[in-house]
Amino acid sequence: MTALDHEPMPRSPAKRRGLHQWLMRRIADPGFQSWASRFPLTKRASRKDGERLFDLVSGFAYSQTLLACVELGLFEALEQEPATPEQLAHKLGLAPDRMRLLCQAAAGLDLIQRRGESYRLSRLGAASLGVPGLLDMIRHHAVFYRDLADPVALLRGETQPELAEFWPYVRGESATEIPGQQASTYSDLMAQTQGLVAEETLRTVSLSKVTKLMDVGGGTGAFLRAVRAHYPSLDLALFDLPPVIEVARAHVADHRIEPLGGSFHEALPTGADAISLVRVLYDHSDDTIAELLAKVFKALPSGGRLIISEPMSGGDAPTRAGDVYFALYTMAMTTGKARSADEICGMLAAQGFENMKKHSAPRPFLTSCITAIRP
Repeated sequence: MTALDHEPMPRSPAKRRGLHQWLMRRIADPGFQSWASRFPLTKRASRKDGERLFDLVSGFAYSQTLLACVELGLFEALEQEPATPEQLAHKLGLAPDRMRLLCQAAAGLDLIQRRGESYRLSRLGAASLGVPGLLDMIRHHAVFYRDLADPVALLRGETQPELAEFWPYVRGESATEIPGQQASTYSDLMAQTQGLVAEETLRTVSLSKVTKLMDVGGGTGAFLRAVRAHYPSLDLALFDLPPVIEVARAHVADHRIEPLGGSFHEALPTGADAISLVRVLYDHSDDTIAELLAKVFKALPSGGRLIISEPMSGGDAPTRAGDVYFALYTMAMTTGKARSADEICGMLAAQGFENMKKHSAPRPFLTSCITAIRP
């Protein structure tokens, strides 16, 4: 043992903060970094920090490599059998040397595997083909990446993000101002990515005591179709903007789901003893959410249940999914915001809801759930 082992840790918050600041200044010193990379007891941590920082710097190149694989159809091309870069180049329309570069990059990211001169699909690459809607979401992220090209300008509100144009309903436009084709485009993307969210939600929250469920802002009804598979006798209703409901009719006709067109800025239909908001709150501003929750409260009967499912901020314990990805994505939409479970519960309480419960989903990077009761 050394003298340091016997030195008591400072107990007051001020002393702990002071020690932390001193330590951070030491780590930020270039001379200390050079020494730490050589000293036996610190070089492992120093190398790990360097690798993590390099990964952060290289992250955009990694995501763009994935996008190139998806756009070219590399994973589909390797799904049946391995192939050489020359074979892939001829099939996918890329010069052989550039195809080899892409294959090496994809193998470096474990998206594919190299075996001799050939490449084959890896578990990660195969999973990208098996997750519903993932490839379309990866393609969609080209818009998000362009919005992040100048992150400081985006944070200062000096840009006009493309995502705000892709999701027009978040700007408060009336139902008649959204062209049917545009409504179809974003509704299709929502539906393609909703499957996993629906799966997580239904694993987390039971609907066994519900008589009629109305899903508000549910697009083409992907969540309710998943509900129907789990609860065959439950009465289901889908509420969304009229242009979206027109697209949804063909999707819900065979699933005994009642389509209801309208805007929550006006009113919500009554008659359901449970209302779900799946990936809705984080699209909108605090004022819009307060208005929506007030309409939900009014539409529910006494004892009625509200179910909220969406990715959330980690609050006091920030997370990569909630406080990096979804926080930046919703900010680029210009009206959205990733909120913590505590923030959402506070908004619910302000509207009169009670018995708020936070439910831990198996995969919180996909969604988290909150339920509340109208007294």
